[in-house]
Amino acid sequence: MSASSVSGSGLSGAASTAVAGHPAWWADGLAVVVGASGGLGAGLSDALAALAPRGAEQVLCLGRRSDPALDLLDEASIAQAASWVRGQSEAAGQPVRLVIDATGWLHGDGWTPEKTWRQLDAAHMAHAFAVNAIGPALLMKHFLPLLPRQGRAAFATLSAKVGSIGDNQLGGWYSYRAAKAALNQLVRTAAIELARTHPQAVCVALHPGTVDTALSAPFARTGLTVRPPAEAAERLLRVLAGLTPARSGRLIDHTGADLPW
Repeated sequence: MSASSVSGSGLSGAASTAVAGHPAWWADGLAVVVGASGGLGAGLSDALAALAPRGAEQVLCLGRRSDPALDLLDEASIAQAASWVRGQSEAAGQPVRLVIDATGWLHGDGWTPEKTWRQLDAAHMAHAFAVNAIGPALLMKHFLPLLPRQGRAAFATLSAKVGSIGDNQLGGWYSYRAAKAALNQLVRTAAIELARTHPQAVCVALHPGTVDTALSAPFARTGLTVRPPAEAAERLLRVLAGLTPARSGRLIDHTGADLPW
């Protein structure tokens, strides 16, 4: 399982059922982290490995540099990665209980979040939507069918509070806000469909807060709480541990509270 290599040691026995107060309800299955080479993705991979009875063997890490590689801008690579995960699940005799999409794009290649409509650029907007909305939608297309129809299961994708239309009081950041708002709608729609065949599964968008990663580094400011990836990952797993199907399709922050659309 070359794509499943992560750091962290496994726990055994009763210790595997809870770490820092939350249960490893998915311990009989596999967890998949997409974007595992990023700061928060790596933190999630390590935390999940620490929860698993067999450690890193139960965590499949995917990204542009994994084997197989998964590129959000290439649907064929997403389909190939999903097929590989299905094969790993069948070989291990364990269901895919948890899929976490830890990808996202805010700046790079000369683009930064817009402060005014005068900075709107079609190529910038297209790339923001491709990575932050279309890519995760294609992940749902290929990975939601891998979840078991019986028992608890979850698909979670990283959204952002700035994608909340109701919470928008400052303006700016047009492309990122709009792409994350689109992602939230995609999650809501997929959750409705998922519930028809997977009554115990959840599909949610998670706001991780500000994490000390390359994505947020240029925008840290005085008074803003910035958490290291390990702490942010632990908070998100606490939220996932407590979710029920009644909260599927929601935008939820790292405290466990619902955010407005």
